[in-house]
This record gives sequence, C-alpha cells and structure tokens, in this order.
Amino acid sequence: MGLTKQYLRYVASAVFGLIGSQKGNIVFVTLRGEKGRYVAVPACEHVFIWDLRKGEKILILQGLKHEVTCLCPSPDGLHLAVGYEDGSIRIFSLLSGEGNVTFNGHKAAITSLKYDQLGGRLASGSKDTDIIVWDVINESGLYRLKGHKDAITQALFLREKNLLVTSGKDTMLKWWDLDTQHCFKTMVGHRTEVWGLVLVSEEKRLITGASDSELRAWDISYLQEIEDPEEPEPKKIKESSGIQDSHEAEDGTLEMDETPEDRILTCRKAGSIMREGRDRVVNLAVDKTGRILACHGTDSVLEVFCILSKEEIQKKMDKKMKKAKKKAKLNSCNEEEEDLEVNVKMTLQDEIQRVANIKTSAKIKSFDLIHTPQGELKAVFLLQNNLVELYSLNASTPGPQPVRTNRITIGGHRSDVRTLSFSSDNIAILSAAADSIKIWNRSTLQCIRTMACEYALCSFFVPGDRQVVIGTKTGKLQLYDLASGNLLETIDAHDGALWSLSLSPDQRGFVTGGADKSVKFWDFELVKDENSTQKRLSVKQTRTLQLDEEVLCVSYSPNQKLLAVSLLDCTVKIFYVDTLKFFLSLYGHKLPVICMDISYDGALIATGSADRNVKIWGLDFGDCHKSLFAHDDSVMYLRFVPKSHLFFTAGKDRKIKQWDADKFEHIQTLEGHHQEIWCLAVSPSGDYVVSSSHDKSLRLWERTREPLILEEEKEMQREAEYEESVAKEDQPAVPGETQGDNYFTGKKTIETVKAAERIMEAIELYREETAKLREHKAICKAAGKEVPLPINPILMAYGNISPSAYVLEIFKGIKSSELEESLLVLPFSYVPDILRLFNEFIQQGSDIELLCRCLFFLLRIHFGQITSNQMLVPVIEKLKETTISKVNQVRDVIGFNMAGLDYLKRECEAKSEVMFFADATSHLEEKKRKRKKREKLILTVT
Repeated sequence: MGLTKQYLRYVASAVFGLIGSQKGNIVFVTLRGEKGRYVAVPACEHVFIWDLRKGEKILILQGLKHEVTCLCPSPDGLHLAVGYEDGSIRIFSLLSGEGNVTFNGHKAAITSLKYDQLGGRLASGSKDTDIIVWDVINESGLYRLKGHKDAITQALFLREKNLLVTSGKDTMLKWWDLDTQHCFKTMVGHRTEVWGLVLVSEEKRLITGASDSELRAWDISYLQEIEDPEEPEPKKIKESSGIQDSHEAEDGTLEMDETPEDRILTCRKAGSIMREGRDRVVNLAVDKTGRILACHGTDSVLEVFCILSKEEIQKKMDKKMKKAKKKAKLNSCNEEEEDLEVNVKMTLQDEIQRVANIKTSAKIKSFDLIHTPQGELKAVFLLQNNLVELYSLNASTPGPQPVRTNRITIGGHRSDVRTLSFSSDNIAILSAAADSIKIWNRSTLQCIRTMACEYALCSFFVPGDRQVVIGTKTGKLQLYDLASGNLLETIDAHDGALWSLSLSPDQRGFVTGGADKSVKFWDFELVKDENSTQKRLSVKQTRTLQLDEEVLCVSYSPNQKLLAVSLLDCTVKIFYVDTLKFFLSLYGHKLPVICMDISYDGALIATGSADRNVKIWGLDFGDCHKSLFAHDDSVMYLRFVPKSHLFFTAGKDRKIKQWDADKFEHIQTLEGHHQEIWCLAVSPSGDYVVSSSHDKSLRLWERTREPLILEEEKEMQREAEYEESVAKEDQPAVPGETQGDNYFTGKKTIETVKAAERIMEAIELYREETAKLREHKAICKAAGKEVPLPINPILMAYGNISPSAYVLEIFKGIKSSELEESLLVLPFSYVPDILRLFNEFIQQGSDIELLCRCLFFLLRIHFGQITSNQMLVPVIEKLKETTISKVNQVRDVIGFNMAGLDYLKRECEAKSEVMFFADATSHLEEKKRKRKKREKLILTVT
C-alpha cells in the first residue's frame, strides 16, 4: 500500500444526545410566523432550534469551534445574534440558517447581548469588561465603552433616549450617553455583584438583582436638556469617567454634586422586594409587555411578579382610602382627608405583586418569557440536567397555578454518558448514563428506545443485537430486551462497582471485573420464562478468579487463550483463560491503568493510564515496545480499529487522538468536545467512532476516503498554531493613544491580517502595472508603432479590468466588520497610493459610502503623517472638493428616494385605508381607542 493510502482521515459527522448546553441562555424565536412555539438553545458550538409542540429539532445553526455563551433574537424576529466563548459574535438568519455577519472585538467570552428597539444596533458585553455597540446594518463596530472593572452582566438600550445602562460584577451600574460615548452616571448602591437589571413602568423604574435576596428598585426621573436659546449647543458631559465629587446618601445611592445642566437623569432608590431564595440572582427578566417580572437563583424555583399599571395602582389607592375612611368613622375620629392620605401610602410591595412560584424538575440555568395574545404567560426553562420545560401561567386570574405543558427529554440523557457500544451491524449505538439507557439509530441520530437503569459503567450488545448487558456501579449485571425495552434479569455480580465487561471471542459468554478484587466468567444460557411458554436469554456464572487488588479493566485476546486484567496497583496481569494461571505482568505505569485493548491478531496490547501515557506491549514476551505521552490529562478510553494496528485514545484534555501502534506515530487529533471525554466506541467496520463527554454531547466521527499524509498534517498544525499566535499578538498602536486605551471596536485576527495582505498585494500589482504601462508607452514611442501589452493573468481572471479597478474590487471583497482593523494593520507606505486611487474612484462616483468610510478612517489614524507630507497636500485638497460634492449628490438621491417612498406610502394609505410599515398596528389600535372614548363621551352628554 502506498504512502498516501496508509491512513484515512476521520471527520466530525454530527453532534447528538444534547438538548441544551449550560453556558448559554434559552430564548423564544419567531419561526414561520409563530411565536411561543420555537426556542433556540445553545448546544456546544452550535445553536439548536426546537419545536416545543412536537419535541423535534428543526434547525441547526452551525458554529465553528468555540462554545456558545449568549443568545439574543432581533426585534423583527428574523435574526439571532450568537455570542461565543472567544469573544466573537455571529448573526444568523432564521430563514436560511446561515451566519453571514461576524463581529470580532472582544478578547473574552460574550456575557450579554441586547438589540435596540429597531434592531439596528447591538450592544455586547464581555468578560473583558468592555461594552461594544455594533451597527448591524452596516456590519461594523460603532464604539467601545470602557469603565467597568469586571465582567459585564447586562446591557440595556433605552427606547426613548439615546442612552445605555449596564451592570457588572464590579458592583457598579453605569449610564452611558451614546451621543458622546461617555459614562455620565455611576450607581454604587450595591454591595455585591449586580447579576441582572430590567427597565419597567415605561422606563421610569429600574430593578436590579444582586448576590443577596433583595431586588432593588430605583425611580428614574429624566431631566430636560437646558439649552441657551441663542446658542443651541448640545449639552456636554464634564466627567467621562463617571463620578468625581460624590457622597453616599442614606438610601445607599450615590448623590452627585452636579449642576442640573450636567445631568440627564436622576436615580433614587424606591425600595426593595424580598425574594424567597436566599442565594444570588442568576437571571432577571421582564416580558415584552413590561408587566411580568421574573427571576431565579441557583435553585429550581422561578419567582414571578406582576407590575401594576397606573390605573390599577389608583384603584388600589381608592380602596385603601375607603377602608381608612370607614375605620376612621368607626373610631369616630375627626381626621381630615389630607391626614388620611398621608397615612394611606402606596408601598413598593403594592406596586409589584408576587404572582406565583414555578417549580421545575431540576436546577434552572436560564429561562425566557413570552405573553400570548390570549393573555397567558409562557415560561420556557433550560435546566441543568440537559432538559427543556415549558410552563404556562394565567397571571390575570386570582391565585394562578403554573402548568407544565411541554417537555423535551427524549433527545438526551439527564447525566453524563459513561459507556458506549456499537451493534454488530454498525447501525445501532447504545449509550448509558446514571439513570437511563438509550439506543440511537446511527444514520438518523434519532433515539429509538429509552430504558431506565441503575448507574451504568460498562455495556455491550449480546450477539444477535436483540439484548444488551449493562454493568452498574452497585456491582449488578442487568440484561435488557431491546424489542420490548424490558429488564429481563438483574444479577448481583460483584460486591463493589462493576468496572469492566469483555465479550468472549467465541460469543458464548463474557468476563466481568469489579472493585471486589475478583474476575468472574459468565456463559449465556436459555431459561424458561415464568410469564410465558417461550425461553429467554439469561447468564450463569462459571468461574471466579480472585486477585489481590481491585480490577479496573478486563480484556480477552482474540484467540481466547489469554485474559488481560488491569489492577489498582498500576500493573496489568495476563492470565491463561483455560487454567487461570499467571502468564505475564506488565508494569511501568506510575498510576493505575484505566483502559486497555488487544489488537485483532493478538500481537499487541495497548494500555492507557491516569499518568497521561499510553504504552504499547508485545503479548508474546510482555516487553514494552513504546511509551507515548498521549494526552495532557488522564487517558480515559482506548480502542483498536478492527483489523488494524491503529488505535484511538480519549482523554480528559477534551481530545481524541489516533495512533499507529507499529510506527508509534500520532496520526490525527479529533477536537470538538468542550469538557472531559469519558468514553468512546469504534464500530465493527472501523468506519465510525462515537464519543461522550462531560458537556453532555455525543459526537459521531466518520472515516472518509480522503488520504491523510502525516507531513501535511504537521504543516497544517503549524499553520493553526501560527494563526492562534497572530490573534494573541498586541493590537496595532495608533499615534496619540496611550497603551490599553484602544477605543476601536475591532480586534486583530488572522482574517484581518489576510485582508490587509490582499490590499498590499493589490497596491503592489497596481504599482507594477502602472510602471509597465509607462515603459510600454516609451517603447511604442521609440518604435513608432503600437506594440501589444501583455495582460496580467490576475486582471484577466477578473474580466480584464484595469489595475485601479482591481484595487477597488479587493476593497469591496473585505467584510464590512473587518474593514477598519485591516486598514489599521496596513503600513503607511501604501497609504499615499490608496489616497490617490480613492480620489480617482470618488470622481467616478462608484461606492461612495465604502470609499468615504475607508478614507475617513485612514485620515484619523495617519493624520500626523499625512498632514506633514507635502506630496499629499494637493491630493487631500482634491479629495476635499470631490468628496463633499459627491456625498451631497448621494444624499440628494437618498433624500429624493425617501420622499418618493413617503408619497407612495400616503397614496397607498389613502386608497386602501390600511397603514403600512412598522407602526401600522399601533396606529390603528390608538385610533380605535380614541373613537370609543369619543362615543362614550357623546353617550354621556346625551
């Protein structure tokens, strides 16, 4: 066999067995025009869209490598913003399932995502303590807000004003004026981390949740901006860092020694609502109507509160006044009405009432709320044990009781999968955890059978694939029938945990090893079933091998002559199967051998240990052929590929590696799991590998026909390491900026470096072609006749365009979100040529918006060098003239188009009396309300 055909590549095929991972949040999404039916949940690096009614997965938003940490649907319901652990953000279309927009700006995991009311801007908070506001339409960053000293926990836009409020683990609440991009107010009324905040009561009240059992309420009053009528200059913020002169008030807020001209709003503590939970607030949220407030801690209880409207509060006040008057009459008090009003005060507990507590079946990780048109509240929960539950609650009825309406359970186990097995025909996969066994169809990845069991540690399919045998933590053997899903028999096999099972090569029995220092041999037999006349499968014990240490792993040799037993004393002992006499002892590991396997020809045995090493031994003399440092943590599982000397190892370092036991070479690393890997199984054909991890996911890996060449694999690994090192390098310095004060929204990545290289190559090509053209003209002039000019193959590939047009095409091809950062890493030597080309492009009137964006950014970052360069003064003067005139032209065209659209809108409304565009429904409802009020007034007057 040739070198190129020696190894075949394994690739990731699918992720299954996972309903939702714990790091992100669950959200309702609108799909096919339906609200409240579909939810998006994070699933490792992907996002799954589940249909709650059917319990089916209907869409997968494919991620790249890093785990999802945050989800936020857009207000129009068409897009979903997804934040990842590496600080990147991708915006997916829910119609196509594609993520075309990527934002790279944060250095650490995304912790908060929030759209503004129209969905044009997106605020992202991260563990790197920064907030970045992104322009979703232009696919670029607007500005970076620095001020927090710890991870951001929440960020909210205000609807009416251009303000942003953020909370962080540094105990601070900060208010940001987005017109000036400065923090104008810092609230320090919390003693612990602020974990959540919501705006209610028409954004006049702020409710925050911290690490105690209080929900603090703050009254917000907005102050009008004071302007001089003669000089209508916008109000300026004096202190950009937040608070300078301040003192703490009695209610725990921080009073600002500011003049009214320097303030936009004031915040005063209104009081506190006590939660029933004593731990920290994990999530605090309000529904879109702003009426229902809900929060939960680290337990399984969601506390639901109702925020009363002004009319309801007034009714309550009137009732209280009536009661007070009656009481005053009974006590024959002559108190005046004013005194009664003073006595009857509306407390915060009267305004925010507790509705109900929703108790879920496990600890809550995240939740989302939605109000149905029927007035019913729906709450969906992502639970700690890989489960999604939906509850409904009618908050308008007195004493409402939550009802669980839907549950997604069949798609995964409640706990980590500790054992995996393939059926003999490669079609079925068995996975077993602490509470259940599931049988999966490998091709469809659907769960076809679920059976309750005890804590499973090992398993295999009985020959014929109609029954399975499970070894449990309590030392029992459990025999299940797959057709009916029934437990056929439970046998007390060992006094301690039953760590390992090995099917005999003749398929007539198996061997078990347990924590009671014994190895037991079992045979299959048919016994008469008590409930029917037919016989059923059973097992009987034939022999016992007693040892001095706990048995961790057992394995038969393929010829069934030898039995390998791994012991707690870090050795592997080989015995003869027929006489149970000792044959060999394999010692050398520093920690116990957790896993081992014998090759198909019985020549080699490979052992994996908690000391992170894999040793390959010869079974003839027990000599160690090679010791390999396999993983960065314990080696948890090891399996040979059938009919070969290749084997797979899985480790706690989240990696699966393939090795060659003959050449002692590392072939391939399969990366994908985000937590420790517990076990893996190789199919009898060797075409499939399935693995399970602490991240609750099962992953299927498939052997392709693509040959794998080790030298190329090593080269690719070096390239990947280089790309990672580029991303970790220092950000490019900008003149006039101090170290650490990078207010640009982008981040240096390998994509931005490649984009900058493409620009540089295009400029170089432009220079070369321009020089060639000059030479060609000189040659033609000297020869007195036209000489054909050879065309550059790159320009020919683009349709025989000019060199300058090629430069413009390169600029168009750069992603909008990466444009600024690409220009930032560009050396200044290329800038003069770019400015001259921009002048030419703008005069032609093509792509004015893109060219102006690039031009203004280059002028900002290279201002000093450009202004001091006398050669560029005429270029800048020309740019000034052409840019102003062309931008005015574009603005006029856009203004004309908008006026035309407004005219068409009015014409359509006049014809059909139907309001179009976003505010249609609200206008109609307002008109109906006004008409009803008018009719009531007419009736009362008449």
